[in-house]
Amino acid sequence: MSALSIAKSRNPKSAAPKKGSAKSNATSRRRATSAAANAKTPVKADKPKVERVTKQERVLTLLSQPDGASIEEMMQATDWQQHSVRGFLAGTVKKKLGFPLTSSKPNDGARRYRIETRRGR
Repeated sequence: MSALSIAKSRNPKSAAPKKGSAKSNATSRRRATSAAANAKTPVKADKPKVERVTKQERVLTLLSQPDGASIEEMMQATDWQQHSVRGFLAGTVKKKLGFPLTSSKPNDGARRYRIETRRGR
């Protein structure tokens, strides 16, 4: 390689910007993002909001029934595992919400949990 070609390659003004450099793509990125941001703006519809039923509300509804609910029923209603249902009963229902939680075990062997009274929100 000659000295002239080495000097040309080291001259930053004569060197073309590298592919993918910030200099070459900065303006095109800004234009693309602003156009994309404007195109993706959702249009607000006047739909009435549907109230969600949370898993906590599902379990409390099951526990409010006269017969109460078994752990298996609560597991099916919430897709929780057994230890999660037990933790919810002890931590949330009894401690945080302060509901009196009673359990009974009829002759068939499935323990049923029930709350005596349910306070309003």
